[in-house]
Amino acid sequence: MVGAGRSSELTCKSQRLMLQAGLIQPANTGCFHYLPFTVRAMEKLIRLIDKEMQSIGGQKVNMPSLTSANLWKASERWDLLGKELFRLKDRHSMDYCLSPTHEEAVTELVAMQGNLSYKQLPLLLYQVTRKFRDEPKPRYGLLRGREFYMKDMYTFDVSEEAAKVTYKLVSDAYTCIFDQLGLQFVKVQADPGSIGGKLSHEFQLPAEIGEDHLLMCSDCHFAANVETMNAVETTNCPQCDGKLRESRGIEVGHTFYLGTKYSQIFGASYSNTENKPILSEMGCFGLGVTRILAAAIEVLSTENNIRWPSLLAPYQVCVISPKKGSKEELNINQPEFYDNLMDTVPQLHGEVLFDDRSHLTIGRRLKDASCLGYPYIIIAGKRILEDPPIFEIKCQNNGRTMFLTQEGILDFLKNIQVV
Repeated sequence: MVGAGRSSELTCKSQRLMLQAGLIQPANTGCFHYLPFTVRAMEKLIRLIDKEMQSIGGQKVNMPSLTSANLWKASERWDLLGKELFRLKDRHSMDYCLSPTHEEAVTELVAMQGNLSYKQLPLLLYQVTRKFRDEPKPRYGLLRGREFYMKDMYTFDVSEEAAKVTYKLVSDAYTCIFDQLGLQFVKVQADPGSIGGKLSHEFQLPAEIGEDHLLMCSDCHFAANVETMNAVETTNCPQCDGKLRESRGIEVGHTFYLGTKYSQIFGASYSNTENKPILSEMGCFGLGVTRILAAAIEVLSTENNIRWPSLLAPYQVCVISPKKGSKEELNINQPEFYDNLMDTVPQLHGEVLFDDRSHLTIGRRLKDASCLGYPYIIIAGKRILEDPPIFEIKCQNNGRTMFLTQEGILDFLKNIQVV
C-alpha cells in the first residue's frame, strides 16, 4: 500500500478499528474500498432509511453524479464552492463537476415536467448515491473523505407553511431513524452555509473527535452549532438565560428549508387553484450514510472491539464450534443445529455466521468475534457435554452472558430484530 492507511494517519478510533477488522481498505487519499461486511451494514442502513423515507411519502430517484457546469453557474455556486468541486472537461471542452449535492439538478428535473398541479404536492424525491467533495485534508477514515454515500431528499410544497410542515415531517423521520439505531443524537440550530435557505438544523452525535462545536442548555434543551451564535450569546442560553455547556459533535444529518431560492432560478412551479403558476417552496435533507456507519462505530466501540448499532451489524449471530478433535466436537451436530435455527427463527436467515475454523481454539475465535462486533456470540464449549447440552451466549452490546440449552437459545433468538 503506497501512502495510504499508515499508522501515523490513523487519527481516530473508528478508522483504526475498521482498518484492523478488514471493513475498509484505503484506495487513495480520502477514498476507500468498502469490503463485504461494510457493504452489508450499509445496505441495512439504506433499507432502514428507505422504509422511513417512503413512510412519509418519499419517492426514490437516481440522478447523475456528473452534472453540467451550466446548472451550477445558474445558481452561482460554480464560483461559490470554489475548489470544493471536482471539475472536469469532456472531449468537447464542456465543463462538468462530480456533484457533492443535487439541489440544482433536482430543481431542473422538476421544472422540466411542466407545471405541476397543486394536487400533486407535496412532492418528496430522494436518492442514496455517491457524492464527491475535494476535501483539502481528508481525515478520520469514512468520517471525512472525498467520496462518500449520502441520502439526499428534496421537497416541493405549495406554500411556506406547507413546506415547514414537510420540514418537521422529515426531521421527525430522522429522529425515528436514530432512535431505532440506538444512537444518542442532538438536534441543533445550524448555519445553512453554501446551500442557503431560511432555516437549518444539524443532527449531531456527541464525540470527542467531532469537528463541530456545539452549545447546549440543559435547562430548556436549546442547542446550536457555535457558528450560529455571536460572542454575547455564547455564555448564556438565548431562550431561558441558563448556562450553556460546550460539546463537540459529528454531523450525521442536515435539514434545510430553502424557500424559493432554487425554484425561482430554474422555474420549478405548480398551478394553484386558479390555474396560475406559483413557485414551489423547497426543502432539502441530507443523511451521511457512510458517515453514520463510521460515527456509530466511533461512539459505541471500545478501544479494541467494534460495536455496531444492533440493526446494522453485518451478521447478528456468530456461532463458534468446538475445537477440532475435542470431546465437544463429537457432541454437536452442526448441520442439524443450523437447520433447527433456520426453521425456528426464519428472520435470521442470512444473519448467522458459523466460525468453523475448528483448528483454532475457541478463545482465539472468540477474540476475533468480539473485535468484529457480532451482537450475539454462541459458543459450543465444555458445557455441551452436559445433559442436556448447555451453550454459552454472549450479548456484546450489553455485556450480558447466558448459559442456555439449544431450545433456550432458539427462544432467545426469536426476539432479535432485523432490518
